[in-house]
Amino acid sequence: MEKNVLVSGGNRGIGFEACRQLAETGFKVWLGSRDEEKGNEAASRLQKEGLDVQQIFLDVAQPDRMDEVRDRILKEDGRIDVLINNAGIFPDKRSSILDIDTVTFEDIQLVNYFGPYFLMSSLMPVMLENNYGRIVNVAAEMGVSQAMDAPMAGAYKASKYSLNALTRLFAGAARRKNVKVNSVSPGWVKTELGGEKAERKPEEAMEGILWLSQLEEDGPTGKFFRDRDELEF
Repeated sequence: MEKNVLVSGGNRGIGFEACRQLAETGFKVWLGSRDEEKGNEAASRLQKEGLDVQQIFLDVAQPDRMDEVRDRILKEDGRIDVLINNAGIFPDKRSSILDIDTVTFEDIQLVNYFGPYFLMSSLMPVMLENNYGRIVNVAAEMGVSQAMDAPMAGAYKASKYSLNALTRLFAGAARRKNVKVNSVSPGWVKTELGGEKAERKPEEAMEGILWLSQLEEDGPTGKFFRDRDELEF
């Protein structure tokens, strides 16, 4: 049976490439985007490549609409197999934790931390009921304990550090079921967020996402990886 996957922030960058490669692997892809016009354009590009991709409105900064997303997918497919928590923002690249304003700090946490929390809270019960699910949280190597001594990009680092904590907590809650929750670092990727000087192209950063999306029942859970290498956090 064809499995389905929901990708947040799927209209560009890492999310768009994840949609493409997951669809090429055989998934039905729900391309989540907060900008419906851009989401439809992105889905249309992939559909023209013969891929099974469908746009869905998803703004992770609107937690009260998460159940809407869940219910639409369930109405059409009857299940939710895989979730890729990819949507993220990084507006404080050059800002010390002392300099960032409160509104920006809250915005970063809302998108990078609370967004994945509310999505997992809404979708994981469906996975548990079906005894199958794979959740991949797109984290960052800047969000590990060793990176916390440097004050720059502190709000972003805090959000990604917290996301890894959520990964472990949700993995523990699902441990007796065939539901796996892991984090992945795609590395430094040439996207709007990563910048032009980044080392990797989006298509070169997919190994970990693809692998964790298709784990066997005895696969890892509650871990953090870059590609297939486990990282400490």
